[in-house]
Order: sequence, then C-alpha cells, then structure tokens
Amino acid sequence: MPELPEVEIVKQSLSKKIEQKKIKKVIIKNRNLRFKIPIKFEKLLQNKTIKKVTRFSKYLILNFDDDSFCLIHLGMSGTIHLTKKNVLNKFTNASFYNSPELPKKHNHVEIQFGDINVIYNDPRRFGFFKFIENKQALIKRFSHLGPEPFSKNFNLKYILNYFINKKKDIKSFLLDQKFVSGIGNIYASEILFLCEINPKTYAMKLSIKDCKKIISYSKSVLNKAIAKGGSSIRDFKNTEGQSGNFQKEFKVYQKKNLDCPRSKCTGRINKIFISNRSTFFCNTCQK
Repeated sequence: MPELPEVEIVKQSLSKKIEQKKIKKVIIKNRNLRFKIPIKFEKLLQNKTIKKVTRFSKYLILNFDDDSFCLIHLGMSGTIHLTKKNVLNKFTNASFYNSPELPKKHNHVEIQFGDINVIYNDPRRFGFFKFIENKQALIKRFSHLGPEPFSKNFNLKYILNYFINKKKDIKSFLLDQKFVSGIGNIYASEILFLCEINPKTYAMKLSIKDCKKIISYSKSVLNKAIAKGGSSIRDFKNTEGQSGNFQKEFKVYQKKNLDCPRSKCTGRINKIFISNRSTFFCNTCQK
C-alpha cells in the first residue's frame, strides 16, 4: 500500500506535469471503486484548470481554479500513470511501486489534458475519487484525521495529552490515522527502531524523552523516504527515469532473524503481528 512518502512522490510528479493545465475530458471506465463515482463526476471536472496539486496524509488533492477540489486516494493498489499524446511511453508510473508501465487492465479513470493524460489504475479498487465543492467542505472532510508528522500540531504537548491513560501499544497508535496522519506499517517499524522503543509498549508508559524521539524520527524517516523516492520493495524507474530505493535503507522492516544493524547491539530482528500487521523490531535494544 502506498504510504505518505509514495503519495508525496506522486504529488511531485503531477505538479510538474499538470499544474495550470485545463481538463479537456474525463473518461470513467469503471465507477465501482471504494466509493462509486457519480454520473455527474465527468461534468464537474471538465474545463476546470488545475491551480495546484497538493497532498494531505495519503490523499492527493487537485486544487481547481474555482476553489473546488478533487480528492484522490490510492487505496491498497492504486497507481497514477502519465501518458503523452503521440509519444511511446516506456515508463508511465508517477511513483515507484507496482508496474512502471501502464497496465492493460484495471485502468478505471482517465483525465485528459490534450497533450498529456492522467490514468488511474487500481486492480483491487480500494481507492477513490471525490469532488469537494469548497475549502470548508475540504476541511470538514479531514476533520477526523490527526495532524501530519510534519505539522507544528504534532508536538510534545499534543502527544502527552493524547497518551494519558492509553492502554494501547505505540505501534498501533502510529498506524492510527486519528492520532497522526500518513504513517504506515513500513515506516512505523523503522521509526520505533530508531527511537529504541518496543512496539508493544503501552503509550501511557512512554517517557517525555520517548515522545520527543517519536516526533523527531517520524519527521526524519519520512523526509528521508521522500528524498529516496519512497519504498518500492523492488526497483524500477518512474516517468523521470529515476529509481525509488528507500527500501535499501530499511533497518528492521523485512529483516527477520538478521543481526541488529545498530553498532554494539548483539540482538536480532524479530517479527510479530500487531493489529494484524507485520511488525519488526530488535529483541535487545528495543526494550
């Protein structure tokens, strides 16, 4: 599943290609995504100009010139592909996960700009598109979500207040989008390793020092992942001919039974399941 860094890479790719361009036509080949695309969707987007492409958490946001918006969520398997008119596109994927080339099946939505097309592919169909009428409606749409790790609101006071009397493990909290938006399973394991915190630790038992580490390493891990192009697990090139390779930086994720990478630590990486998600940690330095 694409996490915040992967969605950020898609946002950056789209920003370079479609900002200030007018939508000529929208083609819906399959409306049955996580939420069914309404019949009027095509007309709502047609002739609108993309003022800016932004992101919140794992959501892409097309900002239109009339101050309306289109949310795009990639779900479990969604990818955005960019194709140019009359050009043979070897690599079309706007990010670094799943197929680098435009698949022949499951291309559900196509947004045409004349010289370039944006195609949404999603075999499992857990992603969705949603038209948002105005800024107030957009704010309301995200009101149930916590701050991003990069937000000034993700601070020590916020975390300490949130964790009071919480008998729930910290790994589950990092995955809880109501607490913090955008951290997914891969990065949660990596963050907790750098913090030297056992993922099973109750949030209420974390010290001030632990919470400061969580704030700091959440930012640094995600920023590094963005700089490295996200985690594709396997390498291939995107539309710019670049490779996403943060997976080469993993300290614990998918490192079961390997020695701890921390110097002077004699521990090994364990794999357990928390909230039905694979979790990796060192059995010695993450006490």
